[in-house]
Amino acid sequence: MTSEEILLREALLLGIEIKLFWFVALLYGICFIVGIAYLISSNNDIGRKLTLGLRITVVVHTILILFRTVEGMRPPFQNLYETLSWFAWFANATYLYAQSRWREVHLPGFIISGIAMAACLYSLFTRSPVIAPLPPALQSPWYEAHVITAFLAYAVFVVSFSVEVCYVRFKTPAEECPGIFGHIDEDFHRWTHRLVLFGFPFLTFAVFSGAAWANDAWGRYWSWDPKETWSLITWTVYAVYLHTKAIGKWKDTPASVINVLGFICMIMTFLGVNWLVKLFGIPSLHAYAV
Repeated sequence: MTSEEILLREALLLGIEIKLFWFVALLYGICFIVGIAYLISSNNDIGRKLTLGLRITVVVHTILILFRTVEGMRPPFQNLYETLSWFAWFANATYLYAQSRWREVHLPGFIISGIAMAACLYSLFTRSPVIAPLPPALQSPWYEAHVITAFLAYAVFVVSFSVEVCYVRFKTPAEECPGIFGHIDEDFHRWTHRLVLFGFPFLTFAVFSGAAWANDAWGRYWSWDPKETWSLITWTVYAVYLHTKAIGKWKDTPASVINVLGFICMIMTFLGVNWLVKLFGIPSLHAYAV
């Protein structure tokens, strides 16, 4: 096969992948619109359609990720274009796993579909889809373990945030009948703590494996790089959240506020730091992720 034929083949595959990615973003958008209709109508049949739509979307999104893996001949989380897609898929898959254990509660899917759609569109509109060789910083045995565990933690925290928002806005006292969106009661709210409790060890491992990765790549475990600093802030906020659940007067509203703050810090770690580094010209060893 000549070099021209190889380039044509790669261009064809990339074109197919981009079309598939747009289709995935469209599916998340449709789910988001269905979620708005559910929010307005409080019709549980529409809520079930929202969950069904997210199930269909996660299947198509899985095909996209597998296609990108074959196309690039490596796991698809080298750059921000790929990690935004990975983040959306992980959040949706984690939500669907948790949702299968709830009693006819579909509203968090509205938030999940909105976040996933925003991640996909941000990737498609602002990032280059071109598959490039791995930069030296990513050529480490810690690379895959760090990224997979970090995004698993992020996905779990996104679902916890969506449950928290739904509970704060539409909670139903346990002694009453289900509200208009189902059993959004204390049993449902306990999922915020369970999810963070599940995700926190993965975040902890991501921080430590990131330090090991940094030592491999740059010769030191910690350099107070902006991304490293924000990852530590995120870890600290979620550690505080877990402690608040053991303190009687902190386990309700203060815990909810800290959980939402943890989500904001997580977004800052994932995306916000990139914007700050670019906007203010802050030196960063993680410039390859910008």
